[in-house]
Amino acid sequence: MWGQSCGDLYSLGDLQPDPSSALHTRHGRVRGRGSRGEAREELQGCHHLLLSSTMKDTACPQSLRPSPPRLSQQIGDKVFTTNTVTGGYAEYTVASQDTVFPLLGNLDFAQGASIGIPYFTAYRALIHKAQATPGETVLIHGASGGVGVAACQMARAYGLKVLGTAGSESGMKVVLGNGAHKVFNHRETDYVDKIKEYVGEEGVNVIIEMLANVNLSKDLQLLSQGGRVIIVGSRGPIEINPRDTMKKEASIIGVSLYSSSKVELQQSLAALIAGNESCWLRPVIGPRYQLKDAAQAHRDIIDSQGASGKMVLMMS
Repeated sequence: MWGQSCGDLYSLGDLQPDPSSALHTRHGRVRGRGSRGEAREELQGCHHLLLSSTMKDTACPQSLRPSPPRLSQQIGDKVFTTNTVTGGYAEYTVASQDTVFPLLGNLDFAQGASIGIPYFTAYRALIHKAQATPGETVLIHGASGGVGVAACQMARAYGLKVLGTAGSESGMKVVLGNGAHKVFNHRETDYVDKIKEYVGEEGVNVIIEMLANVNLSKDLQLLSQGGRVIIVGSRGPIEINPRDTMKKEASIIGVSLYSSSKVELQQSLAALIAGNESCWLRPVIGPRYQLKDAAQAHRDIIDSQGASGKMVLMMS
């Protein structure tokens, strides 16, 4: 799986009060167990979390406005976050309470560290942006990485025909074991032709794209009428022919989890809670690193020949 940024961590751990905060009802601190940074494959981990009141309410009708802010988690609760204020390569970190959620009951810390960005991003891409519906076909590029595995599990649970790509035999097994009906090796020069042959003239309704600077032009050739390419990651520019979007009336849509509203984050959380209860939410954990080995972990990300689950950075 390919991501875009590097350095910010999204984490989980044990909630603690923030003794330095005057806004104590909106603040807390989490002790870290794992945290996440993102490059070509995401790196995850956990640590202490300090809740912050830095986010403003968005304008919306009163009927849609979330309940008044309250710290629903208690001291000592296990939580995870989709974002931090101070960064995550540390034993303690700060985050807004709007981005902090309870760790789902049957998941351990390493699995919890793999929820915040991957699963929330997958939901935003598939549901909020692609508006995928049961019976449609979705192609997930880089499906063996964190967002890819989450998207495979979610798409299968939501009744889509799921195709995935991966760059290694082990990655392909991960994809097939997490909801994909069919997987293709994106290192094979003719893999796009194989996808075209498999889907036929109908094409692919939705493509979840992790490396747009390499694949976007080819993606447009695979789309169905009214198809959508959802860009989750890109590592540079690419040239495309806009005419490829015209006949099919195709859409290219970018995704940023940080653009999510509070309501959208709560919708994502509700879906993931249901996924955990119905057992389709199953984070796949790859290599684990200690905090002192973070530099090596990032080198391994860049040099990886293919993801096989989430890389996790452990704080202890």
